[in-house]
Amino acid sequence: MLIAFNKPFDVACKFSPDPGRRTLANYIQVKDVYPAGRLDTDSEGLMLLTDNGVLQARIAEPRHDIAKVYWAQVEGSPPAAALDQLRQGVNLGDFTTQPAEAKLIQEPRDLWPRQPPIRYRARIPTTWLELTIREGKNRQVRRMTAKVGFPTLRLIRAAIGKVTVTGLAPGNWCELAPDAPWSG
Repeated sequence: MLIAFNKPFDVACKFSPDPGRRTLANYIQVKDVYPAGRLDTDSEGLMLLTDNGVLQARIAEPRHDIAKVYWAQVEGSPPAAALDQLRQGVNLGDFTTQPAEAKLIQEPRDLWPRQPPIRYRARIPTTWLELTIREGKNRQVRRMTAKVGFPTLRLIRAAIGKVTVTGLAPGNWCELAPDAPWSG
């Protein structure tokens, strides 16, 4: 079984109880499925869950080179030099990221409102970036944008391989066909 889930903001990526916080169990009542990778509580978007351990590892482990696309709303307006840094790999101190695909985008179409909304500052603009990475280490995208001088205010995983969050409302999930084109 393979499930695509649009994880809302402030939901913990686990099924076990977390006092005062929503978890995957609040949304998915399917037994014996587990996340293939995680999203931070303060991140939103696509998660894949499966009952197949081999498939779970293939999706989650960086060595399998599956693209993960993120939309990051950042504080400020990154110049070309900042995007070039992301494209070359960023030294985060404990590791240097692999080169990312990075480009400026318009606010994604049909984007749902976040609850609560991001902080608004009248004098500081925000910009949307699309970043494609193949690693997915702890808080990697947030750390990368901060390191190049543009902290992430909102982070949405838009795709894993060829599976996208498009058309899947926050908190909703759907089962994918076993041979779904999730990679490629």
